[in-house]
Amino acid sequence: MEEIKPSLMEFISGEDFFEKILVVESAAYLGQLREKFPTAEIFFVTANEEPASADAKIFRLDYREERLPFPEEFFDAIIGDLTLEVVTNPQDIAAGFSKYIKQTGCWLTSFRNIRHWKVLERLMRGAFGGIVSRLYTRTEFERLLYASFYKEVQVLPLKKKSPPELLERLITCGFDNFDDDLQTEFWLVRASRSMPELALLKSMFTPEVRANLSRLIHRIEYGVATEDSVKNFWRLFDAENIFTDYAAAFIRSVVVHREDFYCNLKKFSSRAELEEIIDEAESLYDFDTGNRLL
Repeated sequence: MEEIKPSLMEFISGEDFFEKILVVESAAYLGQLREKFPTAEIFFVTANEEPASADAKIFRLDYREERLPFPEEFFDAIIGDLTLEVVTNPQDIAAGFSKYIKQTGCWLTSFRNIRHWKVLERLMRGAFGGIVSRLYTRTEFERLLYASFYKEVQVLPLKKKSPPELLERLITCGFDNFDDDLQTEFWLVRASRSMPELALLKSMFTPEVRANLSRLIHRIEYGVATEDSVKNFWRLFDAENIFTDYAAAFIRSVVVHREDFYCNLKKFSSRAELEEIIDEAESLYDFDTGNRLL
């Protein structure tokens, strides 16, 4: 297997705060992660020889064959290069990783681009030797991740330029070079469990509070014990110090039948915050197309 430059750190921004990190077979990231997150718990899974020095909790196992010994929704981030390149069922691995990532977390990985000029050039010579490896197109890999319960996928290219005459020849033969794909040797990937705005919602209150809030909102929306549901909504609002912008964003993200919800909420509410919540909840709604913008 060819080496890939450890570049996934490019996906980690100043806004990221990772408390628990799992590194999969990519020891080159251990030192960089410790430097960036000095107080984090870092776990390292490997079936190969352990690194000589690693400030991490090391587990000897093959992630492709063995179940990871961690609770579900345990990690803020899982990081590892080419984790789906030599696997029997890539979607099983991708979906399996998602179970260990928090709702606000992400998986950082990479894959070899089957449309890179070096791969195509070897195929043209009949010399391709990647029999045991899985190579992907960007579209195929993104589709796999969305089918594995990730809600947002970001990619960055690692490029290796082609000889100009070869690139021209490939394009002449009918290979589209969209996004300079023919010169992208690897794609770096950040796959998130939630869309950014929903991840922010999920980070502010406990899962129990969010589940209770969602249940009450749906009861109001569908007119289930409406008066009691509205009263309990406002009790939760006060008890948990839920602010109006948060309530509005939550309503905007879960309510389907907006008019029914607002009608039922207004019928049994006399709170000063009511109109502010409704106005904010509607602020990103596209009335021309009838689609929510979140």
